[in-house]
Parts: sequence; structure tokens; C-alpha cells
Amino acid sequence: MGQDVDAREFSREDRTRYRAKVRRCLDVFARMLSEHDLSFEHTHVGIEIEFNLVDDQGDPALKNAEALEAIADEDFQTELGLFNIEINVPPARIEGAGLDVLQATLRDDLNVAQAKASEVGAHLLMIGILPTLQEGHFSRDVISANPRYHLLSEQILNARGEDIEIVIDGVDRLDTTADTIIPEAACTSTQLHLQVEPDEFAPMWNAAQAIAAVQVAVGANSPFLLGQQLWHETRIALFEQATDTRSEELKAQGVRPRVFFGERWITSVFDLFEENVRYFPALLPIVDDEDPLAELEAGRVPNLPELRLHNGTIYRWNRPIYDVADGRPHLRIENRLLPAGPTVVDTMANAALFYGLVKVLGTSDRPVWSQLSFRAAEDNFHQAARAGIETDIYWPAVGTVSARELVLRQLLPLAHAGLEEMNVDSAVRDRLLGIIEQRCITGRNGATWLIDEFAHHAGSASDRPAAMRATTRAYEEYMHQGDPVHTWPTRA
Repeated sequence: MGQDVDAREFSREDRTRYRAKVRRCLDVFARMLSEHDLSFEHTHVGIEIEFNLVDDQGDPALKNAEALEAIADEDFQTELGLFNIEINVPPARIEGAGLDVLQATLRDDLNVAQAKASEVGAHLLMIGILPTLQEGHFSRDVISANPRYHLLSEQILNARGEDIEIVIDGVDRLDTTADTIIPEAACTSTQLHLQVEPDEFAPMWNAAQAIAAVQVAVGANSPFLLGQQLWHETRIALFEQATDTRSEELKAQGVRPRVFFGERWITSVFDLFEENVRYFPALLPIVDDEDPLAELEAGRVPNLPELRLHNGTIYRWNRPIYDVADGRPHLRIENRLLPAGPTVVDTMANAALFYGLVKVLGTSDRPVWSQLSFRAAEDNFHQAARAGIETDIYWPAVGTVSARELVLRQLLPLAHAGLEEMNVDSAVRDRLLGIIEQRCITGRNGATWLIDEFAHHAGSASDRPAAMRATTRAYEEYMHQGDPVHTWPTRA
């Protein structure tokens, strides 16, 4: 959930200074886009994955501090809940066998981390929402010790002025409340990073928005929450509600949510950062000593800390990133809408689909978003979260079609072409996109497997929680075996 901050209280003066500093950063960013070189020679990609920690029974293990101490690897970090940790895989060049290198690095790191965390009674689980979570895991004392999380929770609840209500209608209905943002900890995701040239950012971000529904449909892996079967990708609804700073009255007034699909196609990356400053008050108004204008005029690269911190508290499903690495500034798209898991190879298949489609659609002579309303893209996205791989999607020149058919007939060839344009080896393309193809042929992804597996155990378990535990243990076994989810046996 972003960079560390110290525990503190914020004054009105802090907020006034911060607003001025953010606007100063935005002005400098605008100059950098026109004056500074943000180009790169080789496209780099990266992956972040959030994990649940479980005990031997498949229940949440509230041991992230102990697990991180045992793992002792700076690529692993704390997350919001005591049952969460996150890995940040070092970025890699995408061309050639780069995605295979990324996969091998991720697999090796997880094997080592799993062995070490097991010594303290915690096992790593890649899944969108842990089925064995219960109401007791949504209490204040389950928030990690990092002051950032407590500050965020306080600021969001203060802005809202009332407890957070979570209401999700699916196969079952969930209606619960929380007095912190801890329900957000249930949402464990995969975040895909794609380095993008400034003049390509707008078309590629637009392409990412257009394919969001397809990604969610084929990658859904979160059908259960607090013992209820809800959406195939329940994370989407849960995250939107768990970090909502708006009261019902502010919603009725049309105030924008901080978990934000967006509201229009863009013409520049500047559009998104400018919207951040214009629409969203600060949650963490922490002012840095850096003067970005002085840094720029001295010929140095400004870090723009306030602009970046503010951006980190606005949870776009495709978030713009400004960053500095090895003294060079660059831009990235952070794709945040996929769940964790089910396996490393499934994660890499999801990544290949995203990178390939964004590349080819973002450089198309007749962009898909010129034929698709933004509202239709958002409606597609939420419908895919509800129905998963069996959803219907509206697509230009095709009409309303099943997600499986759209991917098989239209989008997989485009993804192959996009990866080829990025010089990804044909064997890598075929292997990873072949997994997406088989998911669509079989109609089997993480969500459908979990639903069927739970139905099997529900017939023999003593109660619903016992069936959730049995489902979770079976999932953990197959996850560590590492075969793609469409090959997992089903017993329903």
C-alpha cells in the first residue's frame, strides 16, 4: 500500500502546505514531460504479488512480522493485515526470454520464502481472497504495526465520518460493517508494471482500461468472503467499498471514489495526475524538504515526493506511476485489478495477456477506445467481476459476446502480435498464452475451481467453515505443485 511513513497527526497548516507542494510538483511534472528525457532503450516489466499467510489448518496466520523476519529478504514486505505479506519482484526486460526469467525468479523466491515462513507456522497462499477469513479477522488489532496503515485507516474513517459498510450481493448476500479499513486486507492482488514512453502513455493506458473486463473474466480467483459466495472476483467490490472516503450524501452528490476506474479516455499521462490533484483531498499530507523546481533548474532529477505519495492514496485500477531509477525518471502503468494466484505460471500467463494486448491495442491505427464508450468499458469491468469467465462483454465490431469467445477468436491473436512486437520469444508467447487459451476452452479459472471444490466439501463437511478449510487446504496443495489451474482436478 505504498511507502512507509511515521506515526503523526496532521494539522490544518500541514494540509495547506501539502496542497501547495503537490501543485508545485504537478507544475514541475508538466515541464518534465515537455523538456526532460523520459525515454528508455529496453522495455522493463515488473510484478508485485500480495499473499495470505495461513496455518496448517488453512486459517489465517497473524504472523507477518515473524514470517518476514524468517524470510529475511528485502523483496518481501509487510502489508495491511497481519495475515498479509507482499513480494516485489525485481524488474526485468521483456524481450527474448525475459518473462521466463521473471517467472523463474518469482518461483525460486517463493520456494525459499515458503520454507522459511513454515518454520514460524505460516504458509504463503496466492489467492484473491482467503476463504477462511471470518468476521474476527476484520478487527483493529489485525492491522499491521507499520504506522502508514493506521494513519491511512484513521484518515479514511475521519473523511468518511462513519463506519465502513460492506454490502455485496452475489449467490449469497454479505452485509457487514467495519470501523477500520482492515477489510481491504482481504483483497490480495497481483500488480503488473509496464514501462511506457511518455507519448505512448495515453493510448496504452486507454488500452489497459478497455481490456480490464477481459483480464478480470479470465483471471478471477476470489469467489468467497466471510463464508459467503459472492462475485467471481469479489475483490473488486470489496476494495471499492473498503477504502471509500465518501458518506452516502457525498456519493449522492457525485463525489468521486478513491478506488477509481476513471471517467474518460485520456490524451496524456498528465491528465491523470492533474485529476488526482483537482479531485482528491490529501490523506497523508506529509511535506518533503525537496524543492522540485530548484532540483529541475539545477539539472537534477526531482523525485516529486508529494505528487507520488498523493498518487499512492488514489487507487485507480490502472494507476500512472512516475518513478526514478538509477537517476533516470520514467513512467509506468501499474495494472492493479488482478487477484493473486492461483499459481506462478498462471500469474505469468495473465501478465503475458496484459502486456501483449496493451502493446498492440495501444499502437493500433484505429484504437478500440475510439469505438467503445468509457462507460461501456466500466460496465464490462464490473460485469466481469460478477460473472467471471462466463460473462458477456460488449466489444466494438463484435457486439455483446462471451468473454471466452472474445478471447479465443479476437484477442489471443492480438496478444501474440503484441508480444512479438516486443520481441518476446515465440516459445514463451506460445506457452503462456496457451494457458489463457485453455482456460477459455475449458471454462476453468481459479474462481470456478474454488466454487466447485467448495461444493464438493460442503456435501461432507461438518459445517460451512470446515468446508472452507478443506477447500483452502486443497487449493494450497495444488498451488504449490505449480500446474496451471485449468488442469487442476475437480470433484464437484
